[in-house]
Amino acid sequence: MATNTNETAASKSPSHIAYQVRDGKDKGYFTRIGAAWPHKDGNGFNIQLDAVPLDGRITLRLASEKKD
Repeated sequence: MATNTNETAASKSPSHIAYQVRDGKDKGYFTRIGAAWPHKDGNGFNIQLDAVPLDGRITLRLASEKKD
């Protein structure tokens, strides 16, 4: 039975949060753009992006209990 990304997202919290990172003069600016869930076999991730950046880079960080 196949599980799609939306079912996975609804069933448990993501393990990682996706951010767009743009470099500033003194620091990087992080904007949350999506999330990632690990595959059951541990060999990959399903990534759901709500936005795709045109500049900067995408960084995946471990999700934490802290609210963004």
